[in-house]
Amino acid sequence: MSKEIVDAVKGLEQEKGISADKLMDALEDALLSAYKKTPGAAKYARVDLDHETGDFRVFELILPAELEEKLLAEAAEQQDEPEVDPETGELKEPEDPELDPEMIAPYEDQITTRDVTPDDFGRIAAQTAKQVILQRIREAERQMMYDEYQDRVGELITGIIQQSDKRYTLVQLRERVEALLPKSEQVYNERYDHGMRVKAVITDVSDSTKGPAIVVSRRSPELIKSLFELEVPEIADRLVEIVGVAREPGYRSKIAVVSHADGVDPVGACVGPRGSRVRMVVSELRGEKIDIIPYNEEPARFVAKALSPARVREVIVDDDERQATVIVPDDQLSLAIGRDGQNARLAARLTGWRVDIKSETEFASEESDVEYEGEETFDGRCMAVLSNGRRCPNAAIPGSTYCGLPQHQALSRFDTSQVAVLSEVSDAEVAILADPDADQGQVDEIVARAAANFVEEAEEEAAEESVVDEIVDEAIAEEEAAEAAEDPVEAELAEEVADEAALEAEEATGEPVAEEAEQA
Repeated sequence: MSKEIVDAVKGLEQEKGISADKLMDALEDALLSAYKKTPGAAKYARVDLDHETGDFRVFELILPAELEEKLLAEAAEQQDEPEVDPETGELKEPEDPELDPEMIAPYEDQITTRDVTPDDFGRIAAQTAKQVILQRIREAERQMMYDEYQDRVGELITGIIQQSDKRYTLVQLRERVEALLPKSEQVYNERYDHGMRVKAVITDVSDSTKGPAIVVSRRSPELIKSLFELEVPEIADRLVEIVGVAREPGYRSKIAVVSHADGVDPVGACVGPRGSRVRMVVSELRGEKIDIIPYNEEPARFVAKALSPARVREVIVDDDERQATVIVPDDQLSLAIGRDGQNARLAARLTGWRVDIKSETEFASEESDVEYEGEETFDGRCMAVLSNGRRCPNAAIPGSTYCGLPQHQALSRFDTSQVAVLSEVSDAEVAILADPDADQGQVDEIVARAAANFVEEAEEEAAEESVVDEIVDEAIAEEEAAEAAEDPVEAELAEEVADEAALEAEEATGEPVAEEAEQA
């Protein structure tokens, strides 16, 4: 019997990776418990089990009366306070304190022992050993499984559907390891048939009396990140990073990507040759649409890109409220909002900004009293007036009325807020104007030249407009004259007006203008 126990323990140590000493210690405890249940068992006892040979003996511990009273008093002090019986409402009588072997161990020199091993204890030991070994195997396997998966939360796994019903789906990860796919983590339009292979991410690993519970999800945004990392080598190599994911499972997702290497297009890397990479991800997600957005640190540009595939005309941002007002062409309004507001909702989740979408017509009606340069007041937005006549949508930086763009900061040197004043200024000169510590002589020279060019261009534009106005006036006069010639009444009235004008001219000059006009 002893040799069989040793052989079984050593075999389990090699097969399951369970320590033989732990099994032997557990067997000692189990044999002691089994002995105490035998009739006539000693009050205090211990089991000595030889880990090499498997031989075991039971010894009664005979404590001196004074030592026993002392240890019992210490054990009573360590007992919890009396509990209330929930049925009767009375206090439960505390059980008699027991002495643990750990409390007795320091006083071994004062304790005498006597061998009390029962004659039939070999049969009891065999049954106990079997139960303990099986229990420890189950516990060890559960602990090993928990240790294996507790650090893998967020990791992509592949499993096989074993069972599916209205409450949950069981996914087999490997032999004797199953994960739970709850209804709340399933996608509404997906079917999970028996034997089907499926990918999911681990969302939770918890330990319980029945063993570790592994929960996986098909709805988590981490699933999209993991799938792209699997398909796109640039993401696996950290050359491209997914900085944000907004997802409505089964319908549409948006991901924001950024490149950390020069010459690597983050969107192109995720799409792949002829869309092969993103097509594999869409296939695994059962046809869910995916928009890949290039990340931009400038909120206005990021929000505009996030509303893809809609075209955006202008974005006005409010940094304090983290709100973006987006103006789109009238024919793009429904596309920007999306079905049931889905596109706008995903863009807001992806960027972290509240998005208010308006058509050009709606925005124009609200802004009918457009303020022109010199009339507007500072409201936190950059005061720079762009070439299209509208103000810059960016927020002004603290301590300035302009945003952080060097061209707009350079406008603080001029009396005008129009960016057109810098049309003849080079990038190097713009950097000088934007630098508050720049040499004042250089600044004055650049400002004077730019202002002169700006005034000259304005005068040329005004002259061109004047010529155009004269041509338009002449064309209108000729058209009116032609219409009058066709109508006799109008012709007669025109002739009377001409005669009156001629008489007035004759009186003023003393020359016979009327006769010359009549002859003419």
